[in-house]
Amino acid sequence: MKAALLPDRGVVKVAGNDARAFLNGLLTADVTKVTPEQARFGALLTPQGKIIVDGIVAEAPAGDGGGFFLDVPRALAFEFVQKLNFYKLRSKVICEDLSEVLGVMAVWDGAGDTDYGLVYADPRLPALGFRIMLPPHLAKETAADLGADLLEAQAYEANRISLGVPRGGVDFIYGDAFPHETDMDQLSGVDFDKGCYVGQEVVSRMEHRGSARTRIVPVATEAFLPDAGLPVMAGDKQVGITGSTAGARGLAMLRLDRVADARAAGLPLLAGGVPIEVRKPDWATFEWPNASRNEEKA
Repeated sequence: MKAALLPDRGVVKVAGNDARAFLNGLLTADVTKVTPEQARFGALLTPQGKIIVDGIVAEAPAGDGGGFFLDVPRALAFEFVQKLNFYKLRSKVICEDLSEVLGVMAVWDGAGDTDYGLVYADPRLPALGFRIMLPPHLAKETAADLGADLLEAQAYEANRISLGVPRGGVDFIYGDAFPHETDMDQLSGVDFDKGCYVGQEVVSRMEHRGSARTRIVPVATEAFLPDAGLPVMAGDKQVGITGSTAGARGLAMLRLDRVADARAAGLPLLAGGVPIEVRKPDWATFEWPNASRNEEKA
């Protein structure tokens, strides 16, 4: 079993009599289904349907004080609280940024249990394991209690990238990407059966029309992938941009229709002059452009 403290993650607490209904009216996740045993992945969107902040919603047991704890990018935690306070109006909720005292640890490649912190399974993919909200100084004790090797955050990043799971701020820009483009619809991040939330009309329209042409997908090369933020080219046309990398594996946000055109024209995809291959994640159900046998799975 492996564990890593994730320094890029922060914690926001939302508590009060109206907390569940309040969050459910804002987030893409169905917060009515969140329990101490079941977390949910979701996002707060702009009215135009673009992601302001994404994260995992976990609930503390009543015996531990209750309330909802949101595992979000630490750099956006303060702004997220401001947004929540903007929306709360007369709702009986208290929103707090607890990132100075609580952190997030990821645990994968095994199962275990601990009394340290708030433990919740990562709702995106089983292979991502589970996470624990806890004071960062307890990370070593918690890993020892689990029987896990405490590694650097880069080890978790390599696992995430190998699974094809995007990370905001490196694989996409907050405020400039739709949930479908970041695969939230594929990773249990959007509940299409719940009631209204901010940006719902746009997201529902993309789902029902199947109009999401841009996706974040795994890419690979025979050497090392270039850094994030480089254009992916097919001839003289840009088809996307590179994201996070771990050695020869990485992610890229690509226009899949343009990838199909490039493939039909026999044009290789290049990032920083390096040839890359596009792979389809095992969990993906979206349409794949003229996939060869080698590219059907990441």
